[in-house]
Amino acid sequence: MHANSPDNALIVDSVLGYARRRLLSDDVPLDKPVSEADLKRLAGPTILPEGMGGARALAVFEHIFAPACLTIDHPQYLSFIPAAPTKAAIAFDLAVSASSLYGGSWMEGSGAVHAENEVLEWLRTEFGLPEGAGGVFVQGGTIGNLSALVAARAAARERLAAAGKPEPTRWKMVCSAEAHSSNKSAAKVMDVDTVLVPAGDDGMLHGESVRQALEEHGDAVFAVVATGGSTNFGIVDDIASIAALKDEFDFWLHIDGAYGLTAMLSPLARDRFAGVERADSVIVDPHKWLFSPFDACALIYRDPETGRRAHTQHAEYLDTLNDKPEYNPSDYSIQLTRRPRGLPLWYSVATHGTEAYREAVTEIIALTQRIAEEIASRPYLSLVRDPQLSVVVFEREGWDRDDYENWSAGLLDSQRAFVVPSSHAGRPNTRFAIINPLTTFEQMSAILDTMA
Repeated sequence: MHANSPDNALIVDSVLGYARRRLLSDDVPLDKPVSEADLKRLAGPTILPEGMGGARALAVFEHIFAPACLTIDHPQYLSFIPAAPTKAAIAFDLAVSASSLYGGSWMEGSGAVHAENEVLEWLRTEFGLPEGAGGVFVQGGTIGNLSALVAARAAARERLAAAGKPEPTRWKMVCSAEAHSSNKSAAKVMDVDTVLVPAGDDGMLHGESVRQALEEHGDAVFAVVATGGSTNFGIVDDIASIAALKDEFDFWLHIDGAYGLTAMLSPLARDRFAGVERADSVIVDPHKWLFSPFDACALIYRDPETGRRAHTQHAEYLDTLNDKPEYNPSDYSIQLTRRPRGLPLWYSVATHGTEAYREAVTEIIALTQRIAEEIASRPYLSLVRDPQLSVVVFEREGWDRDDYENWSAGLLDSQRAFVVPSSHAGRPNTRFAIINPLTTFEQMSAILDTMA
């Protein structure tokens, strides 16, 4: 299985050939899910004592398994939060795997770590964080939020100990009731309480509401989480008013910007993120709006040492790493073993330049505003809320949940688009989540026509 043999050479050529065809195709289908029964019928058993051979296995994947998966970077995939990796990022993801790189320590992957840190430094400057801020690329937003919050609690423990104060009976995390579910999941994993603060009528978490929670719960609050672009609406909390509370209260401010923090690259949205520069930690997912393949989340600490103290693992076999002052990425999150998942983003940014990214993000925000105006102009449609970033939520007059479900299923069955139903305040609706620079106004306008 491991030798350089003619059979393995053929496998490599075949797989790379498939990757090239897929990557450079101009008509990759949207595709759709297939039932378990049909997959079993079409593919038959694939895990066999004697194996099925590389050619047959690739054929099963190409013609049966892959078409049963939605193409997330299709221009008309407009649900959840899509992905739209650049060709350069996808191609380099293959190179990272082929190079058999480990990105957990400087000793084993100094070149990869240096390249990743260059990207983190670029993001640091875009987010206005101070010189010296840094972190690590982790699997996704859930791991990024959890790692940041673990560091926040560790810092709170240190702070109370230094002041000679006891730890609270229960630690508490403050966030908006609209915050992403991963934050609440992190609190559950950490066995801490979540204080859910109601958002304002504008959907934003504001400082005055957070103040009440801080005054009520005092030293038990180890972190406040603000959202830099919610998944459902793309709403940015009033981060400036929340950050201003740091002048009066001692708490860790974490910005969950998994989807939306990328918008800081654009002059059309940067003002919405005032206050991010005061954060103690932030996350942003390159596999969302930074055009990288799954899966990657950039976690950046204001003071990386706080992350290192919270996360460095100690074991006899790790002493050779921990005894050196070198930058080991695994010291900054809950995961020890790590792929250098920031490298595809590094290669794409190094190839195209930061201004290309800024222009792409700006064009998407402008497109979002344009399609929102189109929705508002149609008498049978109405916006649920004016978009802030690149998510547009809207309703079809007179439709109930079943109408949205049937319409959505018809779009996918006809391979026109993937747009699923959503809801807000008990009312059904739908939404466009626009990430892909190849998505056009004409494509979305044609989807709206099907609702007439």
